[in-house]
Amino acid sequence: MQKIQILASFLIIISCANILALGQTGHRVTGEIAQKYLTPEAQKAVQELLGRQSLAEITTYVDEKRALKDNEFWAKTSVPYHWVTVPDGTQYEDVGPPKEGDAAYALKKYTAVLNDQKSSKEERALALKFIVHIIGDLHQPLHVGTGLDRGGNNLKVKFMGRNSNLHSVWDSGMMKQRNLSYTEWTDWLNKHITEEDIKNWSTTDHLVWIKESYDIRQSIYPKDTNLSYAYLEKHLPTLKMRIQQAGIRIAAYLNEQFSK
Repeated sequence: MQKIQILASFLIIISCANILALGQTGHRVTGEIAQKYLTPEAQKAVQELLGRQSLAEITTYVDEKRALKDNEFWAKTSVPYHWVTVPDGTQYEDVGPPKEGDAAYALKKYTAVLNDQKSSKEERALALKFIVHIIGDLHQPLHVGTGLDRGGNNLKVKFMGRNSNLHSVWDSGMMKQRNLSYTEWTDWLNKHITEEDIKNWSTTDHLVWIKESYDIRQSIYPKDTNLSYAYLEKHLPTLKMRIQQAGIRIAAYLNEQFSK
């Protein structure tokens, strides 16, 4: 009996680790980049809500909470808040959120909480964590799904000789292949962001972000599911750009909210 309990505990740990591993580096980079472009007003507001925590630290919070399987909100209610569904040949405006909500719905919901001074500090801090995470998610092309394959999770592939799926390749596989820390990624990506990039990317309209991810999604499904360096070299630049854009837009979005 004791061996069975130990095995069960081990499997739970492994399961949670898999949940926590998805997209951690990418999300942290978006937060670290965003921190550099906050206005002084936004910096102060963020610090008041988060204390000593940085944006990079809180970017993965809502993913980590999904491991709480006995919590109705985290295990069920909040799950759809990580993606939107836009079938091929449509626009998000045509589809809108399902009854259980989606990332666009959650962004609107938590922005309202953040701006409501009647909300508690804890509620506003949670809203901030959701906002930062959602903006990152909407810049990952497969978080704007077709509605047919769970955002590429159902498409089994081999990536660099290992079994995976397309969603995981975009969430973490390509970045892990470069074997960089999130601070190294941040330094490398941030130094290539120009003033022109900031000007062109600083839109806070989530419909623009969704449309961009939709357009990118159209080109990333492989004909050959054995993915190697050719796929990496073709698509990693796009992933890098989406992470840069997400960082700039998290900052722009928060600057906008905290200037009100």
